[in-house]
Amino acid sequence: MCDGGVVKILVVEDDPAIAESLAVGLGRHGFEAEVVHDGTSALHQADGCDLVLLDLGLPDLDGSEVCRRLRERSNTPIIVLSARSNELDRVVLLDTGADDYVVKPFGLRELIARIRAVIRRSGTGVPDHRLDLGPLVVDLRSHEVSVDGTPIEVTPKEFDLLAHLASNPGAALNRRSILEEVWDVNWYGSPKTLDVHVASLRRKLGHPEWIQAVRGVGFKLVVDATAGPADEPDGA
Repeated sequence: MCDGGVVKILVVEDDPAIAESLAVGLGRHGFEAEVVHDGTSALHQADGCDLVLLDLGLPDLDGSEVCRRLRERSNTPIIVLSARSNELDRVVLLDTGADDYVVKPFGLRELIARIRAVIRRSGTGVPDHRLDLGPLVVDLRSHEVSVDGTPIEVTPKEFDLLAHLASNPGAALNRRSILEEVWDVNWYGSPKTLDVHVASLRRKLGHPEWIQAVRGVGFKLVVDATAGPADEPDGA
């Protein structure tokens, strides 16, 4: 598991567009994604990951062979992603050692649910509903926020904004994408509503420097576990 309790997922997919889309989607749900495009790279990179998403149609090795080799040396959970919907294919892969088999095309929500179920069954103890960033904890199930163990009262929309930032720690998120993700894809209100919510979160968290403005882009969340309370930074 990566530092801070973030689950690291290896995406093994030969189609760059699909791989990138999966990586972005996983990132939005609080996972860290690493992408490789062939079986040989998958065998080299899998040991440092908590779960493997494995496409079967790889350019060098068949995915079933990759699955077999991984299972011979590791208990890392493996979810197969494949357009092959034949029952025999599914049975063979599950017998080979895959933990689940998802038929393409699939919805991201379904995949996330499958990932979380496999993680729970694997006994890793990873709290898939909890974003733990040192002193800052955001619980996606209970909608609770705490700093150094002290509960912080936030509004529903402030929680959604903080959860979105915390799901992408350190990443500079575009203002428009934040508005679309947290408010609505067809949001036509004032963009100043984002600044208002950011200012409120900075004040409530007691560490205004954690939510940093990125000039010309938007905002990012950078939690410093050693920093004490600071004055609110000027501007948004």
